[in-house]
Amino acid sequence: MKEIGTRALSGLLYVSLLIASLYWQNALIALFYVFGLICMAEFKKLIQLQSFFPYVVFSVLYFGFAYWKIIVDSAKGIDEAAQILLVITIFVQLILIKDLFSEKTIPLFSSKRFIITTFYLSSGFVFLLCIANFNQTFTPLLLLGSFILVWVNDTFAYLVGKNFGKQKLFPRISPKKTVEGFLGGLFFSCIASYFIANFTDTLSFTNWLILSIIISVFGTLGDLIESKFKRQADVKDSGVIMPGHGGLLDRLDSIIFAAPFIFLFLRLVTYVS
Repeated sequence: MKEIGTRALSGLLYVSLLIASLYWQNALIALFYVFGLICMAEFKKLIQLQSFFPYVVFSVLYFGFAYWKIIVDSAKGIDEAAQILLVITIFVQLILIKDLFSEKTIPLFSSKRFIITTFYLSSGFVFLLCIANFNQTFTPLLLLGSFILVWVNDTFAYLVGKNFGKQKLFPRISPKKTVEGFLGGLFFSCIASYFIANFTDTLSFTNWLILSIIISVFGTLGDLIESKFKRQADVKDSGVIMPGHGGLLDRLDSIIFAAPFIFLFLRLVTYVS
């Protein structure tokens, strides 16, 4: 019972900080920068990378986009930079997905460690920032809706999998995940998208429905990829900063991996409309 209380308290603190930051743009920038540094520290430990350089790259990318896209409030040049970063990030993530399915272990030679920290972790936080400031307008409800879909997917994937799961999804990486759990998370995320569309007045229900599918699929892949990194490092959690939950990366792995695909979809919606 004490463990459940500790888990609930640390989870409530995490969600409260996130929601509170949505009321003030600078607070959101600061919070996600701190989150990024913590996740970077946890991830570097997982892949046994001692260099300080990833922190520098993350800071330059993050504040570079924050300055030009938000503070300067200008799209000049930054859209091209975002597109280049998006293409490279998705390419690297597709390689990670390939490694997830085709390799016993994810190859971690020296240059690949720097590539992954930059175009898996650092760029993930950059795109979270871009989602919250889409089209040079502070629209935090887009980001909040995305987080809610991740939370709904994770919660119901666990509940459905625990009570009805029989077919293992990826047993050698995450033995507790089941196909039934994945489908349950996807189903309830689709239902949640209806309420998000109606209460946030941001995107149409159809667009939120598509986002719920994107988030469920790529969020699950992100969670599995981080699980594979943890299995290679022979650890249960990425860290201990959140009592009862593990590390911060354990809580953000899904949204970090899904963020570039969310941003890509939003860009496509803008071009079509």
